[in-house]
Amino acid sequence: MKQTIQYKDKQIQTDFGFIVILLILGSISLFALYNAFNLIKIGSGFSYLMKQGMWYGVGFFVLFFLSKIQNKVIFSYMKVAYKYLMYALLYLFVSMMLYKFTGRTLPLSSPVNGAVSWFQIPAIGSFQPSEFIKIVLIVMTAQTITEYQDKHKNPTILQDFQMLIQVAKFLLPPLILIFMQPDTGLCIIIAFTTLVIVMCCGIRKEYIYALVGSIVVVVALVFYLYFFQRDFLTSLVSAYRLQRIDAWLDPESNILGSSNQLYTSLLSLGSAGLTGYGLQANIVSIPEAHTDFIFAAIGQCFGLIGTTIVILICIILDIYLLRIAFSAKKRQDKLIVIGVVAMLLYQQVQNTAMIVGLLPITGITLPLISYGGSSILSYFISFGIVMNISPVKKKTIRVKNPFEGKKKIIENISKKIEKRRI
Repeated sequence: MKQTIQYKDKQIQTDFGFIVILLILGSISLFALYNAFNLIKIGSGFSYLMKQGMWYGVGFFVLFFLSKIQNKVIFSYMKVAYKYLMYALLYLFVSMMLYKFTGRTLPLSSPVNGAVSWFQIPAIGSFQPSEFIKIVLIVMTAQTITEYQDKHKNPTILQDFQMLIQVAKFLLPPLILIFMQPDTGLCIIIAFTTLVIVMCCGIRKEYIYALVGSIVVVVALVFYLYFFQRDFLTSLVSAYRLQRIDAWLDPESNILGSSNQLYTSLLSLGSAGLTGYGLQANIVSIPEAHTDFIFAAIGQCFGLIGTTIVILICIILDIYLLRIAFSAKKRQDKLIVIGVVAMLLYQQVQNTAMIVGLLPITGITLPLISYGGSSILSYFISFGIVMNISPVKKKTIRVKNPFEGKKKIIENISKKIEKRRI
């Protein structure tokens, strides 16, 4: 929650607790990248460290900049941001199709690990539009639900369904384009975040049961086809995605191939013990140690203690955001903060769970810890919005000039000396 600090006639209002948590996470991220220097196979570890520090600096600048602007003004630009981000996703889709059939891509959109999801901008770095559109979708979903519920105080089942249709109209186009890049992990993040917002908006329980039931049915159907109708599933899903499931269910099936990432992460965590191997350890080689598997790199260096500290800081951030959500007075503000928490929580759980083998590997990074400029900047945009929602505490902290008291003492002494002289 925001604290008000008064110094003379000036007042400063900001959420110092939130900023401290973000500074701690930024420090952990930079320290984790430094310790992953010997594990990074492609690129310079020092370069990644400097860029991460730069993006955190840009992120804090954006955070403070947005906190000086009313959310009403920020939200008025969401449809414009959605339109231009959709143009960017369409550009990447065309580039991906061109790459698939000709082996060539459009300018500034080279494939990375088989996915055409980034713009490579010289002297700046990569830009991932899908990271930013997930923030826009949270705000637009909250706006649509709030406007619809304000209009229909006691909505019928049909009116609730019409509201879901309105959400689906702007949600499905970017989801389809992101899925085609292909980026299944980010699609799941957006879908999960939207589902949580819908479940928390007060919609009829029948729709919640239907949505959750549909997910259970789809997951069950996929596993049935995987175990009993493998050939049919292969015709529907790419071999790459099936290999991810194979690696998850049997990490030792193809250690040098599809199972390598999971096997090495399990090996590094399992052998590190309580305290790990120490600074910049390189006992077990970990692919993508600065991005997707930075949690495994932390575990190898600092063991169970190091990974537990990271998880605790993430939990503190989530709880702090939930406090802001519960304290918010407007329904739209509550839904936006809940969406940000859902997005964060899913990424945290998915990343740490896939590294220990509880969930399949989906390429989802650990938010605010893994290397990635687009991810950091997109989260700080959402944090700027959350800062504006954060309520202000009633108590004002008054800061006095420490030299004022000394000045008065000196003045009193001077007066006494002058009287004695007289």
